[in-house]
Amino acid sequence: MTEVVDVQAVRKARRAELGAFLKSRRARISPEDVGLPTGARRRTPGLRREEVAQLSGVGITWYTWLEQGRQINVSVQVLNSVARTLSLDAAEKAHLYRLADVPTVPTAYAGTALPEELQVILDHLEPLPGVVLSARYDVLAHNKSYEALCPGFLLGERNVARRVFLTPECCNTYHHNWDDLRRMVGYLRGAYVKNLGDPSWEDFITELCSESANFAALWARNDVAVPASRTKQVRNLAVGELEMFLTSMSLPSVPHAWMQVYTPTDEAAWAKLRQLLAMSEEQRRRPWVEHRETYHAAG
Repeated sequence: MTEVVDVQAVRKARRAELGAFLKSRRARISPEDVGLPTGARRRTPGLRREEVAQLSGVGITWYTWLEQGRQINVSVQVLNSVARTLSLDAAEKAHLYRLADVPTVPTAYAGTALPEELQVILDHLEPLPGVVLSARYDVLAHNKSYEALCPGFLLGERNVARRVFLTPECCNTYHHNWDDLRRMVGYLRGAYVKNLGDPSWEDFITELCSESANFAALWARNDVAVPASRTKQVRNLAVGELEMFLTSMSLPSVPHAWMQVYTPTDEAAWAKLRQLLAMSEEQRRRPWVEHRETYHAAG
């Protein structure tokens, strides 16, 4: 039997969490931290509600209602002002958005370095190719095996989605399998909704829609999906095609980022991967250069 979720109860509980969270964040900031006088008779630890409202440029009544969990309208701009006043870090800011029922969740890794241990993990995965991707399919980190297997994904802006949809089929790392493309665009759609209003996301989607008819058609479907583990045919001009199983894993330490690990599905694929990794960089690169000179010289 399907359990019915009481939406109103969930929303009320979330608003209560929001109030408790805001109180805890303002309690940790002293008036001196934001240039305000301490005052002789100060019973409230940290900042008062009216001080947070003043510093954030919002009404005192509105902010009070926000902490009290009332059903009021909130905007991205106002939440950003409150987040700045309370000196919230990326994770706290994303938490604030969720508790306030705002679908646009800031990307917590934007502008910050990845944990060093992620590269250590990637390096220890070898010979298995591994990569860390952003919600927008930007390559954030990778190991040498991934660089050998998927050199096309590391060109230019290092974005897998751009390379998949904007690279000709003959030298594309991935076959244009319609179901795979649909899943990729569906995942981007879900991530896009969490970043509504972000100019970099808007430009990214506009670019792909204008330059790829396949992407535009799939984007218009409004499908949503999540990264899934599955088998893919990977093309490498130095050794031919390899059937690989892609394992996708979320990374709680880096919100909205995820890891992909490629595992050969059979001995034939393992043999090709070993052959590829035994080659020098020049040997791996030459077939791609010759292909471009032969078929894409005009470009």
